[in-house]
Amino acid sequence: MSTETVAKRLIALCRHGRFEEAQHELYAKDAVSIEPEASAQGPLGNVKGLDAILEKGKRFQEAVTEMHGVEVSDPLVAGNWFSIVMTLDATMKEYGRVSMSEVCVYHVKDEKIVHEQFFFDQG
Repeated sequence: MSTETVAKRLIALCRHGRFEEAQHELYAKDAVSIEPEASAQGPLGNVKGLDAILEKGKRFQEAVTEMHGVEVSDPLVAGNWFSIVMTLDATMKEYGRVSMSEVCVYHVKDEKIVHEQFFFDQG
């Protein structure tokens, strides 16, 4: 599977809110997930390994009261890297309804995502 194929599959699953399925299918067992510096050490911070990424996703879902919508851009592919813009419209337990937009960058190796990193403004 090429980087572009991995990217398109991730986007298709994310556009339908099937994030955990995407992780099971497309992520390497030793993948890493990196957050912006200000939240790197928090409960949704940096983690290594698919099990930790799945747990991080579970914690995020537990913080969501209602998901109103997900928008995912088409990918920008460069070699074994791709990026997308993802915007979530959700009601969060602690914050109420919020719109979160982030740039997501992925590295693909041996047909699996081995690295994801998120960039967004905080606060």
